[in-house]
Amino acid sequence: MAMFELREPDAAEPDAKHRVLKEVFGFDRFRPGQEDVVDCLLAGRHTLAVMPTGSGKSLCFQIPALIEGGLTIVVSPLVALMNNQVGALELAGVKAATINSSRPRDANVAAWRRAAAGELAILYMSPERLMTDRMLAALKGLPVRYLVIDEAHCISQWGHSFRPEYDALRRLRDHFPDATLAAMTATADRVTRDDIVEALFGGEARVFVAGFDRPNIRLAVQAKTSWQKQLLAAVERHRGSCGIVYCLSRAKTERVAETLCAEGHRALAYHAGQDSAQRTRAEEVFLTEPGVVMVATIAFGMGIDKPDVRFVFHTDLPGSVEAYYQEIGRAGRDGEPADAVMVYGLEDIRMRRAFVEESDASDARKRVDHRRLDALLTYCEAVECRRRALLAYFGEETGPCGNCDICLDGIAAVDGTAEARQVMAAALGSGGRFGAAHLVDILRGQATDKVGKFHHDRLDVFGAGGERKAADWRSIVRQLVASGFLEIDVGGYGGLAVTARGRALARGEESFMMRPEPVGRRLEKAPRKEKERIVAAFDARQGRLLEKLKRLRLELAHGRGVPPYVIFHDRTLMELAHSRPTTRAAFAQIHGVGEAKLRNFAEPFLELILKEGEGANDPTIDQMFERKSEG
Repeated sequence: MAMFELREPDAAEPDAKHRVLKEVFGFDRFRPGQEDVVDCLLAGRHTLAVMPTGSGKSLCFQIPALIEGGLTIVVSPLVALMNNQVGALELAGVKAATINSSRPRDANVAAWRRAAAGELAILYMSPERLMTDRMLAALKGLPVRYLVIDEAHCISQWGHSFRPEYDALRRLRDHFPDATLAAMTATADRVTRDDIVEALFGGEARVFVAGFDRPNIRLAVQAKTSWQKQLLAAVERHRGSCGIVYCLSRAKTERVAETLCAEGHRALAYHAGQDSAQRTRAEEVFLTEPGVVMVATIAFGMGIDKPDVRFVFHTDLPGSVEAYYQEIGRAGRDGEPADAVMVYGLEDIRMRRAFVEESDASDARKRVDHRRLDALLTYCEAVECRRRALLAYFGEETGPCGNCDICLDGIAAVDGTAEARQVMAAALGSGGRFGAAHLVDILRGQATDKVGKFHHDRLDVFGAGGERKAADWRSIVRQLVASGFLEIDVGGYGGLAVTARGRALARGEESFMMRPEPVGRRLEKAPRKEKERIVAAFDARQGRLLEKLKRLRLELAHGRGVPPYVIFHDRTLMELAHSRPTTRAAFAQIHGVGEAKLRNFAEPFLELILKEGEGANDPTIDQMFERKSEG
């Protein structure tokens, strides 16, 4: 395969970055935030870029690597991610390779020889491979221009997914003092960002924080009632589409995958208990084939760049807002509508608290982890726009989004102070040693054996809430725990104790706003985007052509062992179906068609388009947008 050869650009040439953007990657303009990071790296400044999933972080270092020359080393935590990135770069004509444990030894040796001979622009490696004495010594003899740390939050002890193998990367500045360092991540709060800057850059770096909003993802959190039925309902709404289901345990992933398969979905399990060959095969199927649902623990997903994931479903509570944000960020990377649904209950809170307390972390780390869990619970029990609550955690302000369950359900928060005081009375009167079920029995006046045994039927509050359903009281108790009025005794039997804030509420010094559980969730689709409306307006011939273009793309992808989106994204195929180019010159104007892809793929796609009929001068989707914006 012919590779891209950049023609001796002057690094100071102002248009070099735009030329590479178009000639190599086939894009006419940068996405928001990309160009600033590119400019900073071209200026030789160490850089931390925190950009949302799907915003094109990789392009930010790939373009400087091609302009500046030398060798760029990219550190990545996942084999599948490295392989896919290299496959995409090779198809774009870039000389790239990876050295990782999934490849045969002779393939790794060949990649190293190409790097040593100056034949590579970009080399992907795991932190373990890079930070060996032998590899570091060998690399010092090469012109290493950039060192890029992907998923950089993994280096921070305060981040949500610290990886010990990343800790050694702190020494990179000492080993390569003349190289420019770049760190990329989608999720890092201020504490984590400060830690990354200190660890990697010695406190000296430019920090870019792009907006965290992913408005195409519809957010929803549901009280966990029958999670299996809730899951099946959510997956059914997206039958035939790709999705990810996150579970807390390995055994649960296996059970859920079997259940989904029994319902006619194509589902695979993925967890750390499987051998590497099983996991690699599951990743390959998910990335290359349509309509696959991956049921996984958090072992899956970091850096997964699949654009058409239509939903992410959490069967259990994540550990932090950062973890949750990164996991839902795997949906809708193509910018089209996607759903993020989480179900959770009191048991989830108890388990997460227990995980923190039983960990080997320091007391300081445990305090941080509890605070991060508190922030996630605040999001789960938000009484106004959920997206507003999520973005507020990352320091962004926004108005109501109109694309979350709270905005769509239209259920306003109500004053629940009276009900909350009844719960406090039941908890205090029973000694703070019993769980939610027992408190609800007291409030509803249920003469159970346990109530009788402990004489809780003699409490003044016994039966005071008999007019409410048990489910209503369970919801109120859950919200009181999430809001910090009650706390779970994670070291004992899960009893609910009244906190200092809860005692203040019982004394009339605090109030409590609660959100009633909606009777039925709105399931209609989010409003269509402009691009969706254009696609819906395809005539029959264009629709048939689009499907045939997708089949051709799939055949080409299978032949090269890469995901279909690495050949062309859906947006490219949509423009091809609209404009139906019949010449190479017209094909080259399509979004996402660079010089290498023009050379390698124009012929089969043009042949298909010609077979479907004569071309027309229909505008591209981008042109239709531009005309609309121009009035």
